Amino acid sequence: MNCIIIDDEEMARAIIEKMIQNTPQLNLSQEFSNAIQAIKYLNQNEVDLIFLDIHMPDFTGFDFIQSLKNPPRIILITSDKDFAIEAFEYECIVDYLVKPITEDRFQKAIQKLNTLPLATTTIINKNSGKDNANEFYINIDRRLIKIEFAMVNIVEAKGDYIHIKTENKNYVVHSTLKKIEDKLPESLFLKVHRSFIINTKKIIDIEDNSVLIGKDVIPVSRANRPVLMKRLNLL
Repeated sequence: MNCIIIDDEEMARAIIEKMIQNTPQLNLSQEFSNAIQAIKYLNQNEVDLIFLDIHMPDFTGFDFIQSLKNPPRIILITSDKDFAIEAFEYECIVDYLVKPITEDRFQKAIQKLNTLPLATTTIINKNSGKDNANEFYINIDRRLIKIEFAMVNIVEAKGDYIHIKTENKNYVVHSTLKKIEDKLPESLFLKVHRSFIINTKKIIDIEDNSVLIGKDVIPVSRANRPVLMKRLNLL
């Protein structure tokens, strides 16, 4: 597994490098003292894992992640515990190591990495005005697949995964319903249940506390039914 280190502290890079050398499955491809150099490298090279410091001059670790279209798996390394909650908003982040890093804690992060599926899947939509966008992209096995909003029928949460049902094909995404909801235009989509977001333009029929979209009957919670009814163009 090819990896790189991004940390502005030389000593921190040396410690991580030593731990990588003690881990047979890891191969250190390069190390960088700043994120800009790393971005240039990643534009021409693929890696499987990044050990990334959060606090760096001019360009934070989170800035770095947001700059990548297709981020690989990332293990954060930092001296600050306060960013743990923000860190796990990113699907690509595997673990969060607080300095000084011990060998035992490092190996636990690698074990956690090994339990994840080989294929990572994320959703990408860099349009700041989501209601002005026409599509989003899902990243499956390093391929970006475009999905037009208008083609989506249902988004369903199942455990740690999201099922996106379109008119022609279904996709499974490792994400949260909340994260996807934030990407979808409110003019088309509505969360009608804790596990379902629907495209309101695709509703065929409504009966009691459910809606029919295609061949799927979707439950509508009592709390969300009034919001749904307001969306409909009732005579």
